[in-house]
Amino acid sequence: MASVSSSLDAGLIALSMGDYKSAIAHLNAVSGSVDLSDFFRAQQGLVLAYERSGEILSAIAICETLSQSDEEQVREWALTTQANLSAQGEIPTSTNDVTGFVPLETSAPARPPFKQQPRKPENKETKTLEVTTKQLPLPPGPTPPLPTNSWRQAGRAKTWKDLASVNLAPFWLLQAATAIALFWVIRFLLRFVMGLTNDLLVFLPFSDPVQFLYTDPTQLLLWTCVFFIGVSPWLLDGLLSYFYGRQNLTPEALTIYSPETVRVLQRHSRQRGCLMPKLGILPLKAPLILTYGNLPRTARIVVSQGLLDQLADDEIATIYASQLAQIKQWDFVVMSQVLLWSMLPYLVYQQLSEWGNAVDVKRQAAVGTKNFYSLTLLFFCTAAIASIAYLVWCLLTGTALWLSQLRLYLSDRMAMEMTGNPNALTRALLKMAIGIARDIEKQGQTSWQLESLNLLNLVGYQQAMSIGSLSGEHAWESLLAWDYLNPGRYLFVINNTHAFMGDRLQILSQVARKWHLDTELNLVSLSKTKNKNNRTLSAFYSALLDRSVDKPLWLQIAPFLGIPLGLALAAALWLIWQFAFAMQWLNLRWIYDNWSFSEGCLLIGFSIGTFIRINAMFPDIKNATVQSELGLGKILSDSTALPINSYPVRLQGKLLGRRGVFNWLGQDLIWQSPQGLVKLHHLAIPFGALSPRDWIERRVILTGWLRRGATAWIDLESLQISGKTIHSAHPILSTVLAGAAAAWGSYILFKSN
Repeated sequence: MASVSSSLDAGLIALSMGDYKSAIAHLNAVSGSVDLSDFFRAQQGLVLAYERSGEILSAIAICETLSQSDEEQVREWALTTQANLSAQGEIPTSTNDVTGFVPLETSAPARPPFKQQPRKPENKETKTLEVTTKQLPLPPGPTPPLPTNSWRQAGRAKTWKDLASVNLAPFWLLQAATAIALFWVIRFLLRFVMGLTNDLLVFLPFSDPVQFLYTDPTQLLLWTCVFFIGVSPWLLDGLLSYFYGRQNLTPEALTIYSPETVRVLQRHSRQRGCLMPKLGILPLKAPLILTYGNLPRTARIVVSQGLLDQLADDEIATIYASQLAQIKQWDFVVMSQVLLWSMLPYLVYQQLSEWGNAVDVKRQAAVGTKNFYSLTLLFFCTAAIASIAYLVWCLLTGTALWLSQLRLYLSDRMAMEMTGNPNALTRALLKMAIGIARDIEKQGQTSWQLESLNLLNLVGYQQAMSIGSLSGEHAWESLLAWDYLNPGRYLFVINNTHAFMGDRLQILSQVARKWHLDTELNLVSLSKTKNKNNRTLSAFYSALLDRSVDKPLWLQIAPFLGIPLGLALAAALWLIWQFAFAMQWLNLRWIYDNWSFSEGCLLIGFSIGTFIRINAMFPDIKNATVQSELGLGKILSDSTALPINSYPVRLQGKLLGRRGVFNWLGQDLIWQSPQGLVKLHHLAIPFGALSPRDWIERRVILTGWLRRGATAWIDLESLQISGKTIHSAHPILSTVLAGAAAAWGSYILFKSN
């Protein structure tokens, strides 16, 4: 069975590469003894290979055999294909069915461009010319496609002028700052590990510290970074090939999906006098695209199979054009280094998590035996190291958050200039969001591949989760309004990997209007609204002090406002005490000569702000006020909502997420409801016996606070199932944090003498 499956994979790969002779040889080795859907895929591949090789009669003969199948869709496909072959036409495609039968598509013109009827779900046609690996098996059985909004299919510009030039100096400075931040974070982590290792050696008996670990690693690290920059394209090629199943993608194979993309790549190469970037493909269903390298001539553009399957010809072209823009802007060099350095701890986390889950299975089977305690110790050590590796990945990824956001605006802009098609780029980004949400819902978790490559993708999985899953229930315009109309939105995107989707699409709509095109989305033009200062500080100040709402913006950021207010209090006390000393009223010179007391004032200010926000942030969940429906669409459509405007909810639904050690920190908890998907935030109570990861894929009762920020999420209060309850400690830990800050600040004040 393994050899037959290998023949199917090898045949499809050869077919995608244009090696029809090898494809025919491999696919003919697939017998009818394999899974029926795989056999039909092999037969379809043979039809395509024979047709491309000019052996039309052989292709027709296979179609005649398939037309006798008991499967209705197989018969229809075979009859239609036979008729087209007889007329020397192209082979059409069909949609997936519940048997797992997935038809092949032979050329881009034969693929319908995601056309839909208004207000009706779309049956998206899917290709199966895909690369598969044993390491990344697809989930068993297809799931129905998520409903999507209707597409207007707004057109493209036939002639257009380049957009006004942009001052890129801040962008270059941000790239430099990102590279420096990455270096110093790595240096900090390295010195911490070196110092901790020596401290441990000093503590342990019969061991001496290693003198080398006391040296400054800066110079060695600098040369290591230079080496990594030089070999990063090939290192990332190897990591993506070994762990992610990356394969090369030829322009001929890409032409099957998007002829326009190949033309864009070739035109760009001619204009710049360089080779076309090396192309690759990942066998992932989620739509992904990433670009890496150290020079334009060593750049690689790697795309997932899911992106090619779910986007139309012109949409794929705009996505590739955005990657060419990143190469032209040179930001792909810095992002490649962030990806390379962050991928190393993430792969440690991934591998240890798999191993830890395997150890946990053995541990549970060994209950009551002498091996139980040793396996328990091994399990907890593995889980702890894996969690630390994940936190290191978060820290390294955090160095590039702002660069990741800004470069998306610039790459969108240059992609429009290359293709003259802002509407296709709009559709492409929205379909990527739908595809990512579909992948998360189908797998029941955020796959580790999607999370680890998220930073370089054009659409972040967290922002796509709710927007993409709600796309069929609400208009795009209402779902995206918050992203470009909320005056305080930029405060909540600071820790996000991607810029606001609505903000980006609103700019695309503005360009479409400038080029006298119909727009794919009817997003409000900010230049024509009464509030022309929506992007200015005046709008922010208005929202900050808005008295027309119960919980204004200042209450949301009260802990951070407490910091400058604490410093202002320190300055006021310094002036008062200096005046009192000059008047010989009080001798407090020890205070105003030692400015360490200002740290205490700062902590006290933060504490007061946190205490003020706690009650507003976590209102009591009462039966009279709790909502039994998710209301996700309502809160996403409210452009004035803030995270502090919490919606108490008590819901029944399914809990999704990664299992076991993969979710030891609760980083991947997702609530699935008929309305859509929403992220869950859980703070574990120390020494709690149960964890939400123990109830993955089960239906539970959730109680918490639904919020809207850069993304939508629910802060958990509790989860219940079969008489068992898991509590989350959000308000408790906030109170503890505020109390600790107040105590520490007071201690600093009294210690200043």
